[in-house]
Parts: sequence; C-alpha cells; structure tokens
Amino acid sequence: MDSIISLLLPLCLMVVMAGLGLELTIRDFLRVKDNPKVIIVALFCQLVILVAAAFALCVMLKLPPILAVGMMMLAASPGGATANLFSYLFKGDVALNITLTAVNAIISAVTFPLIVNFAIDYFINDGQALGLQFGKVLQVFAIILLPVIAGMLIRHYHQALASRLERFVRVFAIVFLLLIIVGAVVAERANIISYIEQVGLATALFCMMSLSVGYFVPRWFGVANRQAKACAFEIGIHNSTLAMTIALTIMNSAMMAIPAVIYSAFMYIFGVVFGLLLNKFAPSDHTHAA
Repeated sequence: MDSIISLLLPLCLMVVMAGLGLELTIRDFLRVKDNPKVIIVALFCQLVILVAAAFALCVMLKLPPILAVGMMMLAASPGGATANLFSYLFKGDVALNITLTAVNAIISAVTFPLIVNFAIDYFINDGQALGLQFGKVLQVFAIILLPVIAGMLIRHYHQALASRLERFVRVFAIVFLLLIIVGAVVAERANIISYIEQVGLATALFCMMSLSVGYFVPRWFGVANRQAKACAFEIGIHNSTLAMTIALTIMNSAMMAIPAVIYSAFMYIFGVVFGLLLNKFAPSDHTHAA
C-alpha cells in the first residue's frame, strides 16, 4: 500500500503542476522584459527575504529539527494558480502574476533542492543521508518542471483541449489538496496537537510576513499598487501542495509535511483578510507613481 501511495502522490502532483502549465504561454515568459524591476524585486523577496525569515523563525522559536526542515520546505515552495486567483479577486495585476508563476516554475526546480538540503544540513546534520541527493533532486526537478512544460505544450498545440482540461485540473487540485492534508494529519494523528502547538505560531507568522513582504517591499521600490498586489499574492500564497507531497513521498516524512498542512489553513484566511485590507486602505496607482 505504501508503495502505491508513494507512486500516486507524485503523479497527482504532476497533474496539478501540468494544470499550472495549461495556464502559461511563451508570452508569459517574454513579458519579463516589460517588467524587469518588478520581477527582480519579487524574486528577491521570495528567494532571499522570506527564506531568511523562515530560517530566523525556526531558530528563534526553536522548532524541532524535522518541523524546521518542513518550514524551510514551505518557504522554498513557489506560488501557483491559487495566487493568480487571489490576485484576480482583489484587483491585482493578474498578467504579472502569471509571469511570476512562469518564472518561479523554472527557478524553483533548482532553488527548492538547494534550500531543503541547506535546512537538512543545518537542523539535522546527523551524518545520515537524509537530504535530497542527486536522484531525489532529479525527482523534484521532474515533478516541478516537466509537467509544467507538458501543460504548456498542450495549450500551444491544442488550445481547446487545454481549456477543457483546466476546469478539471482546478477541481482536481482542490480535492488533492484536501486529501493530502487529511492523509498527513491521519499519519501523525497521535502527535498533531503537539505539532500545532510547536509550529502553529511559526506558520501563522510566516504567512503574515509573506503577504506583507510581498506587498510592502515592492511598494518601497516604487512598484504600482496593482503590481504590488500581484507580488503579495505570488509571494504570500505558497504552493503548500508541493511541499506536502515532497515531504510525504521523496522525504518519506509525514511530520515534515505538518508545517505546510497548518499553513494551508492560514493562507486562505490571511490571504482574504489581507486582500480586503489592501482594497480598503491601499492608495490607488494614480497617487503613487510606478
């Protein structure tokens, strides 16, 4: 049964990542040249500031090593289709979101293993081969990048089919997220309350920091309000499904998936509240030049 689950979970995640690719085109990558400053600032926030913030939370709150690695795995996870939905609902620049998603899909295939290996080396460092060795790195690369490329190819050559598949994959992604959360909770049911007590504050703070950094740092660099909103949701709404699946399968650790499980609840609540606050209080673009 375990071998079947370890096969099915990555396959299901690959379907979700392919669905992300169904929403992307080459034009989304080419738009990088139209907004180079915004892209660079957003990537700096996601890959430097938030990774450092997650590391600081793990150290200051003295998380148990496995949970600390799970937190870093969450921080290493890019945004995705859910971020695009939040941006649409709260009047962000959805085209920019899609561009950031496209760039993140490529970069995270490289940065995710690097960040996770650093976390394992720092927090566990017991001489065991627990990290993402070359074979596991290739698995992560295949799970993240190849399905996205496949989805893009389907959209390029069969746009009508891609449109039909998009609807199916969106529903599938929600069901899969719920199932994987239930699976992780059941696997660690004896300790789940303890884990929530240990990592709940860290995930809540990380979620709030992700959204805040994603919005206010770009604004500090003179990015327009709609684009800053797009950055906030791309950076603040992490792909927790990716973190959970890799924790459960490639890392074979339900405990390592717990930070992403808890974060999944926070990100929807905080994302909605943050979006409503921005719509109510953020200055419009004509009062803040880009």
